[in-house]
Amino acid sequence: MKALIPAAGLGTRFLPETKVVPKEMLMVVDRPVIQYVVEEGLASGADEVVIINSPEKKDIERHFQPDPELVQTLRERGKGDRADEVERIGNLPVSFVYEKEPLGLGDAVHCAVEKTGNEPFFVLLGDVIVPGNDMLNRMKAISDEHNGANVIAVLPVPKEEVSRFGVISGTQVSDKVWKVDGLVEKPPVEEAPSNLSVFGRYLLSPRIMELLVDAKPTTGGEIQLTDALDQVLQEEEMYAMVIDPDEGYDTGTPQTWLDTNNRLYEKRFGK
Repeated sequence: MKALIPAAGLGTRFLPETKVVPKEMLMVVDRPVIQYVVEEGLASGADEVVIINSPEKKDIERHFQPDPELVQTLRERGKGDRADEVERIGNLPVSFVYEKEPLGLGDAVHCAVEKTGNEPFFVLLGDVIVPGNDMLNRMKAISDEHNGANVIAVLPVPKEEVSRFGVISGTQVSDKVWKVDGLVEKPPVEEAPSNLSVFGRYLLSPRIMELLVDAKPTTGGEIQLTDALDQVLQEEEMYAMVIDPDEGYDTGTPQTWLDTNNRLYEKRFGK
């Protein structure tokens, strides 16, 4: 199984910094955002992480490439622990495919179709980190309980904020699980079917890739993954796993990135 990480976006909220540094390479405490997400994907049991990248964002690729000269230099200078870490990161099973221009999350995911083949796959949005690295495994367990159904993670948000997110409708089947019967991308507050927003972690069937082949731009002029998810409900079951707010950390804006740094630093090093 593959874990896909879309990372071809422009990072406009972080300009002018992202003219030079991809937003996925911004540090959170002691490592870049993208490294958290890659390590989470591998902790799920995925045999490979596939980053959907922009041809211009080569720094992401360099981060995951072997660098034997740097490793040797670090060892010669007595920095063995740093050498070990650089060597470890350079040997992670990470590959890259390219989205020539950002046309939406659905388009980015479909760029990896040759990698996923006829197997289910994970999608991890690159601006959300889950340091516990256990969310995908819990989603896989729910999928297994329901004959390989699609599973998405959802987060309760204040009703007045639903227009910022993709939102599900459905029926609650247990304390933390809903059966999904519809998804809406950024609905008006008065039309939102629930306050359960799609969080950015997905376990999807190969049928999603087939539906994305002919997908057209909709909300925001982009090809939305949410539209394919809503369409697949006509053929396959989907479940939503409700998560707690402290399980994931948003890094998508300067404010949330700074808050995530402060919270994780306090959690890791605070007294």
